[in-house]
Amino acid sequence: MKLLIVTGSAGLVGSEAVEFLAPKFDRVIGIDNDFRKTFFGEDASTAWNQKRLEKIPNYSHVSCDIRDVAALEKIFKESGASISLVIHTAAQPSHDWAAKDPLMDFGVNANGTLNLLELTRRHAPNATFIFTSTNKVYGDTPNSLPLIEKESRWEIDEKHPYFKKGIDELMTIDRSKHSLFGASKVAADILVQEYGRYFGMKTGTFRCGCITGPRHSGTMLHGFLSYLMKCAITGDQYTIFGYKGKQVRDNIHSADLVNMFWEFYQKPRAGEVYNAGGARFSNCSMLEAIKICEEITGKRMNTAYTDNARSGDHIWWISDISKFQSHYPGWTLRHSHRDILQQIHAALLERPEALKLH
Repeated sequence: MKLLIVTGSAGLVGSEAVEFLAPKFDRVIGIDNDFRKTFFGEDASTAWNQKRLEKIPNYSHVSCDIRDVAALEKIFKESGASISLVIHTAAQPSHDWAAKDPLMDFGVNANGTLNLLELTRRHAPNATFIFTSTNKVYGDTPNSLPLIEKESRWEIDEKHPYFKKGIDELMTIDRSKHSLFGASKVAADILVQEYGRYFGMKTGTFRCGCITGPRHSGTMLHGFLSYLMKCAITGDQYTIFGYKGKQVRDNIHSADLVNMFWEFYQKPRAGEVYNAGGARFSNCSMLEAIKICEEITGKRMNTAYTDNARSGDHIWWISDISKFQSHYPGWTLRHSHRDILQQIHAALLERPEALKLH
């Protein structure tokens, strides 16, 4: 009996993991209490996605708060040694929201991760534990790189080592402003590494850029490309926060990320860390993404601009994924940011209730 546990199972990455991996496991338990609705409102609810997953024959859903140790322990104790893989995607994912309630943010992101690690160690010590971390663990250190303003984006100096492939895992996570969200994810990130290095557990930490895809319940505070396309379709105003709209993000499709997880699971390591993003293959600035949305929808977007950039936000981020590719040469990125936006556009039109079309 091989059992997969996925936290945040109705979210973007969690649901992608369930759908892709369910045929490869005997049972799948999804843990999700739709806190995304609590964080961001009704529009962000993942209940619609949960209903989709519940049609999968070997999938069982548990509504559980990952801060509730007793409730989690019941799941882990009953499943025990049959647990082969834990994929932890549940999180409070927003910079801005974290500042409103630091206690809940840290409780979910840091303490929730500790709960899952310890219960895995107690009840399934041979299981592989995969954690979706974030590039925000590097704080605003990337903003000190030698950046040059171009017509539609900021770009790093061509002579810099990061120009060709992006930022690698050797960048310091210390001495920078992370945002409170970034700080709680740093704590979780280090815990996952430590359970690998100290206890010898098979743990993998994936420091993601912008994770995206057609199953994202995007909102203003989280879900860059999904929310952008939603505004492009509806005509709702989209606000650009600082940096002239030229800030650069790499974008990884949730399917590409889950395939990274699958590769890691088949040949796991202890306490390993990888940057995981779209790299040079899939990245764009805010202005460039807006232009693509306008091309796809055939409509001009309704945008507003403020010089007030989000605290601790990155001006330029492109992930160097060469470390993972050297460890798992069979894996490659398959979805470009343009492909992703086209998929998001099609998916949103299939769900008019997600758009509140005028």
